[in-house]
Amino acid sequence: MTVINFPSVPVVPQHIAIIMDGNRRWAQDRGLPKAVGHARGAQRVRGTVMACKEMGVRHLTLFAFSTENWQRPYEEVSSLMGLFVHYLEKEVDNMVRGGVRLMVAGDTTRFDERLQSLMQRAQEKTADNRRLTLTIAANYGGRWDMLQAVQRWQAANPGLSVDRLREDALQPYLSLAHAPDPELLIRTGGESRISNFMLWQSAYTELYFTPTLWPDFNVQVLKDAMDWYAQRDRRFGGTTQRTAC
Repeated sequence: MTVINFPSVPVVPQHIAIIMDGNRRWAQDRGLPKAVGHARGAQRVRGTVMACKEMGVRHLTLFAFSTENWQRPYEEVSSLMGLFVHYLEKEVDNMVRGGVRLMVAGDTTRFDERLQSLMQRAQEKTADNRRLTLTIAANYGGRWDMLQAVQRWQAANPGLSVDRLREDALQPYLSLAHAPDPELLIRTGGESRISNFMLWQSAYTELYFTPTLWPDFNVQVLKDAMDWYAQRDRRFGGTTQRTAC
């Protein structure tokens, strides 16, 4: 059995979000089908979950499939759906043993019945785990999240005008209400944007962009991001002793 010594970091974010970008480019650079890049990227999830868990991170959210990804070729979308099924069938028992709770954020109604059923069973089976909550954002978009939260709030409060709506009242209806806002968001693949991911939740999130493609993501890249985060001066619009303005 291989023993991995996970590095210590000075400051541990309680919630890390990752935009897993670069699978297709990784495959293209090697002259391989896109599906191979996605499969290689899926293999990185287990190691990332394990590293975050051992470092003391309590919440990890992975952007797996956006509301815009349906526009990709049918063959690519089909292979991604197959990877979801494979991951859920293979990893749930490992999550149970490792104390990982699985949550799915997004509009899952567009997925086929088999995948919806696997998602539901995986969430139920891991519901009592508390060491780390892994949230998979699937068919998720930040704009969709805010819109559906308002709609759910209105449905729950039919007698109230939207003028009465406040931030703290909307929070429970967001699809990531089970997690605190992320302190650190990592995007792999070299792009410097968040692509409609967790728009509400990322108002004060530190954004770390790395050129590393997701299939090459490893513990060292994660540590580099966390070391960078430790140097940030998180003022939340106020001031600190290090900042006089």
